[in-house]
This record gives sequence, C-alpha cells and structure tokens, in this order.
Amino acid sequence: MADTTTDNKAKLRPMPKHVAIIMDGNNRWAKERRLPSLAGHKAGAESVRAVIKACAESGVESLTLFAFSSENWRRPEDEVNGLMDLFAWALDREVKKLAKNNIRLQVIGDKSGFSQGLQKRIANGEALTQDCTGLSLNIAANYGGQWDIAQAARTLAAQIAAGDMKLEELTAERLGQEVSLADQPLPDLCIRTGGEQRVSNFLIWQFAYTELYFSPLYWPDFGYQQMLDALKDFQTRERRFGRTSEQVAAEHV
Repeated sequence: MADTTTDNKAKLRPMPKHVAIIMDGNNRWAKERRLPSLAGHKAGAESVRAVIKACAESGVESLTLFAFSSENWRRPEDEVNGLMDLFAWALDREVKKLAKNNIRLQVIGDKSGFSQGLQKRIANGEALTQDCTGLSLNIAANYGGQWDIAQAARTLAAQIAAGDMKLEELTAERLGQEVSLADQPLPDLCIRTGGEQRVSNFLIWQFAYTELYFSPLYWPDFGYQQMLDALKDFQTRERRFGRTSEQVAAEHV
C-alpha cells in the first residue's frame, strides 16, 4: 500500500518567499471583550511575535506587516496617539531581540509623518539590524499603495526632467524598481485576518500575482499554528502566471 502521508507531502509546492499580512480585527477583538481599543492592539503584538517565529522557522525570506495605513490617521485621536506610543514601545523592546535572532528590520511608508522621536527609533532599529541575514521583517507604517506608486513615479519623472532617463525607458519593470521592497521577492501570499476580503491600499503594485488568504479570526487570535496553516494552504495552490497547468507541470518534470 502506498504511503499517503508521503504522497501528500510530495504534492506540496514550495513555501512562499514573501508573505504580506493585513493585521485586521484588533478593535473588534477588544470591543467583544469590553476592553479599550488599545488593549486589542497590545494583544495583537503577541500574534506578531508568533507569526514572525513561524515564518522564520518555515524558511520564509520576507514578512511584511501592515501596521498603520495612511488612512488610519482618520481614527480617533486618542487611539492614534496610543498606536504611536505602542509602536515606539515595540521598537524599544523588540529590536535587540530581532538582531539576536538575525532578523532585519525595515519600515516602509512616509516616515516624515511621524514624530522626530519615533523617526529616530526607526532609524536606530534599521541600523542595528541592517547586517542581519535571516528573515527580512518589513513594517508598513503610514503606508498606502497609491502613495507608493506615486512616489516611484515622482522619482522617475525627476530623472526624465534632469535628462538622466528617456521617456521611452519608463516601463513597468523600471517603475517596479522604485516602489517599496524592490530589493526583495514580490509577495507570494497575502493574509488578511478579521473576516474582511479586500487589500485596502496595501502593496497594490506588488500584489499583481499574489495569492490571497482570508481568515475569519481577529488578529489577536491568529497565532503560530494559524500561520503554519496558511503557509500549508499556499503550498497546495498552483501558480500559473498566465500559463496553462500543463506548461507549469512540464517545468517540473
């Protein structure tokens, strides 16, 4: 009799190189427990640790977390202030641990919108971990996908205006070299928790061929095992990139 366990493992495709996560549901998690919204965000920090551990142990190269969107400034002032304090607290507490575990930190987004103190903490964290060669941990903060594309376009427009680049050289590939995370693999998998099924202006250029995984769990309830389950689900998917299944299969013969 064939070993079905071995057969099932053989059918699994490679792990994603780059996972992006929209961490949704902190507020609703707190509300259901009659807690202040910031309690949900603090609980979500525990999930961040668990997910980083699962990705690092599974061989994922890059993990990008959507921590604070450019639209989140519209939230109540006390919640926004609490989130900024929590971000600063997390940087103070976690960066040395990241370095110890060979994890490189990068913050993407319009960092000029943050206080000088927070900008300094971000710069220090990035500098401390810049030589780490393990998992790349990217935190998207004051980030929006449309902003990302616009800033890339401005960079190229300036080069054209200066005569350093010809208009006909402006291609999708060239633009893609100027968006955030251009030095890393494109996201293979995007996970969104909280039951919503949209990408909410997150990495919209980079998501052209990204697989989507939606979890009904609020972010504080999405932990180590749930991350492993999402990775395994990805491994069952056939990624064709415009080709047929037969063409994809022929590449692996």
